[in-house]
Amino acid sequence: MVGYDDIAVFIGLDVGKGEHHAVALDKAGERLFDKPLPNSEARLRALLEPLMDRGRVLLVVDQPATIGALPVAVAQAQGVTVGYLPGLTMRRVADLHPGEAKTDARDALIIAETARTMPHTLRSVDLGDEQVAELTMLCGFDDDLTGEITRVTNRIRGLLTQIHPALERAVGPHLDHPAMVDLLARWGTPAALQKAGKRQVADRLRKRAPRAGARWAETVFTALGEQTVVVAGTDAAGAVIPRLAKQLELLRAQRDDVAEQVEALVEAHPLSPVLTSMPAVGVRTAARLLTEVVGKTFPTAGHLAAYAGLAPVTWRSGSSIRGEHTSRRGNKILKRALFLSAFAALRDPRSRAYYDRKRAQGKTHTQALLALARRRCDVLFAMLRDGAFYDPPTATRPAAA
Repeated sequence: MVGYDDIAVFIGLDVGKGEHHAVALDKAGERLFDKPLPNSEARLRALLEPLMDRGRVLLVVDQPATIGALPVAVAQAQGVTVGYLPGLTMRRVADLHPGEAKTDARDALIIAETARTMPHTLRSVDLGDEQVAELTMLCGFDDDLTGEITRVTNRIRGLLTQIHPALERAVGPHLDHPAMVDLLARWGTPAALQKAGKRQVADRLRKRAPRAGARWAETVFTALGEQTVVVAGTDAAGAVIPRLAKQLELLRAQRDDVAEQVEALVEAHPLSPVLTSMPAVGVRTAARLLTEVVGKTFPTAGHLAAYAGLAPVTWRSGSSIRGEHTSRRGNKILKRALFLSAFAALRDPRSRAYYDRKRAQGKTHTQALLALARRRCDVLFAMLRDGAFYDPPTATRPAAA
């Protein structure tokens, strides 16, 4: 971070659910405040107001969202500069301080000392964009729903494998389609499907899968004919599977509702046309870019790539260890969004050509995708820096992602 030469007071805040611990230092490192305080607006204002009389104040938190959102909002309302010390940096800096104790007071002191002596390790915090704040919350809920959908789907497939493996092989691969989930919600056991009959099953499948319904019904009944014995626990599974299928339907409906809200927020954001002008950047990827990149300062494209964990790490020791490896650091949410976007971008001829060149150089599929994601990250940085739309390269310029 830059522009903190005139800071008079450095506050390190180790945030907590019900109580924070604050340590305030002056430029010389003298301790001005060292106490726990409740997570309330009144007490936070009472901390900041007397310290602001000494000059410009910098408040640094170890978590700017969730339990740290209120301190950040109060500080910004007071005109206090806010910074963020990432967790990994915090742990590494902590190793430089004496002692092995893990206490809130020690953590707050380390945050304050880091802000005073190593301000370049901090990141800026800008939560003034209401749309981005809402997107952050909705995207987090969408992640929760996605994880729950995966858990319920795996549970259904596990139960089907237990009672009728052939039926699971017929049904399991299509559980991402609402028609198959609806089928299990109506008839959740082999016996129930047999009793309903092929015609009725096909009619129900065709309601939501007009083109595949008849073929899936044929596959289901072929699988049913492969097993004649009834496995212990089948009756209990018949009570559980329909409930899980209905739960899956509800989770997907909720995710669709969240997606509509996310889309509306993304489209309303002024940077949306810029982001979505890039090939393979849809609503969900744009939402992740807004929540993870907007409001943060990156001097160069390399800084953004390092933040996303896409910058290669050089390993060199003597003559035996040499090479570059993928970084394990960085913002995993942003890295995943850029990686998946790079995978989708393989349909774009220019991105595909870059990917093919990397494969021809001997890189694996994943390595080539990471290289493409890094290339696209550089292009994204330039677009955000200039507020410019994606500009496809011409024949006279080097091919970009």
